[in-house]
Amino acid sequence: MEENLRMGLAYKSGSTPIPSELFELFPVLKQMINRRGGDLSGGQQQQLAIARALAPKPKLLILDEPTEGIQPSIIKDIGRVIRMLADRGDMAIVLCEQYYDFAQELADDYLVMERFHVIARGLGKDMEAQGVRQLVAI
Repeated sequence: MEENLRMGLAYKSGSTPIPSELFELFPVLKQMINRRGGDLSGGQQQQLAIARALAPKPKLLILDEPTEGIQPSIIKDIGRVIRMLADRGDMAIVLCEQYYDFAQELADDYLVMERFHVIARGLGKDMEAQGVRQLVAI
């Protein structure tokens, strides 16, 4: 049961194992299994949060700025996992992200909003040609 509590799966019975796929996606979590979530680095906490969201095998995964405050190497790891999940095709992923390069690399489709209004949309492969970087520049 202790492993389930640490992985945020306390709503399940103590005999429910942590899906091994989560450790394959985020190997660092296996190394940190005996640590409390609050003792993890920001990047490790983000990976744990995504693993928790993936544990019940959702059909829709919504990620709100998963790169916020995360070091570049962890951003690459998270991007790799998101791309792999998207390529599997068994779940829809909505990525809300201000880090343009990360979003462009992962987007199949994009939508840009400003003050609750859609100002641009299209295919991810067309983002550069459509000038999306300038639309989201701060």
